[in-house]
Amino acid sequence: MPEPEVPGSRVPESEVPGVVRRRVVVTGRVQGVFYRDSTRGEASGRGVAGWVANRPDGSVEAVLEGEADAVQAVVDWMAVGPERAAVTGRTVTEEEPEGEGGFRVR
Repeated sequence: MPEPEVPGSRVPESEVPGVVRRRVVVTGRVQGVFYRDSTRGEASGRGVAGWVANRPDGSVEAVLEGEADAVQAVVDWMAVGPERAAVTGRTVTEEEPEGEGGFRVR
């Protein structure tokens, strides 16, 4: 039987070992090719939380948070993207985890 949770005893997501957060910006032909929805599918399938959004400059930005290996797999996938995309650049920035829940398209 699990022990009852003591108020204040829960370790914040940002302090859980192995949890990382990455901000990724991809450029190229990445809007209008189902890039955001495909990213949501990749992230959700790997248990990665966060969000993805089109930017006014034509790029796509995503925040990915979860287990390091799963986040890295999505970061790697984003370098290629879905079949109709043509990624020409990718910037990845490390950030402190914030405890994202679920994955959404903005």
